[in-house]
Amino acid sequence: QVQLVESGGGLVQAGGSLRLSCAASGRTFSRSAMGWFRQAPGKDYEFVAGLDWMGMSHYANSVKDRFTISRDNAKNTMYLQMNSLNAEDTAAYYCNADGTYDSDTYFPGRYWGQGTQVTVSS
Repeated sequence: QVQLVESGGGLVQAGGSLRLSCAASGRTFSRSAMGWFRQAPGKDYEFVAGLDWMGMSHYANSVKDRFTISRDNAKNTMYLQMNSLNAEDTAAYYCNADGTYDSDTYFPGRYWGQGTQVTVSS
């Protein structure tokens, strides 16, 4: 059974940093695209960042130059380093695996984590 488990969320002051982790089990995703999404209260899911299997990354404009997506294939884990956080980053963050890419657009795959809450206080 495939599982994605996020961790690393929490409460942080504006301007601070957090690193989210997404640990996968049940299969490896080293040859798959993976990504992060978020959902703020009352809003739709929003793409945050994606990483194809070759290591190319893509970001939403709202997080570009502040967030960095990475993966450690040996640990079957993906990360999201978030810097210069602001109140608009407050959301539940979800990792996704086995996605696909069309040009620079990441389309989510069927595997989702349970989410981790990030709250940024201003």
